[in-house]
Amino acid sequence: MAASAETLSGADGRRHCRSMEAGRERLEDDGVQTLTSVEQTKVESIVQDVFNAYKTNHHNSQFVLQREKHFHYLKRGLRQLTDAYECLDASRPWLCYWILHSLELLEEPIPDSVASDVCQFLSRCQSPEGGFGGGPGQHPHLAPTYAAVNALCIIGTEEAYNVINREKLLEYLYSLKQSDGSFIMHIGGEVDVRSAYCAASVASLINIITPTLFEGTAEWIARCQNWEGGIGGVPGMEAHGGYTFCGLAALVILKKEYILNLKSLLHWVTGRQMRFEGGFQGRCNKLVDGCYSFWQAGLLPLLHRALHARGETALSMTHWMFDQQALQEYILLCCQCPAGGLLDKPGKSRDFYHTCYCLSGLSIAQHFGSGDLLHEVVLGVPENRLRPTHPVYNISPDKVVQAAMYFLKAVPKREEASAAN
Repeated sequence: MAASAETLSGADGRRHCRSMEAGRERLEDDGVQTLTSVEQTKVESIVQDVFNAYKTNHHNSQFVLQREKHFHYLKRGLRQLTDAYECLDASRPWLCYWILHSLELLEEPIPDSVASDVCQFLSRCQSPEGGFGGGPGQHPHLAPTYAAVNALCIIGTEEAYNVINREKLLEYLYSLKQSDGSFIMHIGGEVDVRSAYCAASVASLINIITPTLFEGTAEWIARCQNWEGGIGGVPGMEAHGGYTFCGLAALVILKKEYILNLKSLLHWVTGRQMRFEGGFQGRCNKLVDGCYSFWQAGLLPLLHRALHARGETALSMTHWMFDQQALQEYILLCCQCPAGGLLDKPGKSRDFYHTCYCLSGLSIAQHFGSGDLLHEVVLGVPENRLRPTHPVYNISPDKVVQAAMYFLKAVPKREEASAAN
């Protein structure tokens, strides 16, 4: 099938807005108010006000992604942050990743001097014991290690790749591996599904997976799938969008996604798209949040691929199994800050985390498949189109391929003594 694209703009876009409103369902609390129902009703009213304002003030306009404003917000953040970001001092590689990935989605080039400065900064975050800390001199941790490796792969230069000490990183991953197949986030730290995904992601991107590194990991992740169908942080916990994405993405990397009950997972995640707002919630009975535009919607390409591999014949070959247009509508109308940057929901403040994951979710909603099976649905003006993102790693697909080609070297050798740690 040939690649295709459609842009819902002008009159088509306005008709879509009206038709989507007709299909929206407000919460019915059956006359029994709870804290949850009260908060949900408040959010629906705020979102309704946004939709009404759009219809009133934009008779002849279209949905527009404020690219230039977002670019300037992101560009400033790479060089200087306000003191409001002091609380993220242990997440500085994350700030690099969130900003760099947002820029690549917007197809804004990163100046060579800025890229080199980021490489030098991240090299100072790398621990002599392997892995990356949240800032220079901080203890290594799997979360900033994931963010640092992704940021360096986005930059994609030899300088960036050479920052990563693969041998030490492999030793560090082994030091976090537990006997049941799980990983702790850092030495002396907690176990949860995030750590398995972070470990699998960095190990596969830089080609340091060994036959024993992920022994038992897939089986441990499968134990985290609960009766709801989604995946919790550890076995027995409530299903959560972030943990579910991490669990399924890790299993895709390990080529063992079939170990899950995929139909049950599909039922759970499709139920997380809000019937009124169009965005996604992270858990049952929670509020919509722009960041789940990626953590939840990003599951659908992974599930589509897994179910297709199992011979499911009812799958669409043009659309994912969620309302892609409704999600785009929520992001474009409810999640853009007028001064640049994106946010959780109307009334919340912008930040780089939500900017990254709202844009990532918007990209997922715009692009189905790849190559000859590519089908694009872009709501609003054609300039709203973002660069595709890889649903496993959440960096652009070409950067994944580029990293794989660069690191197509022998897996670093480990001493048997290290393996025993």
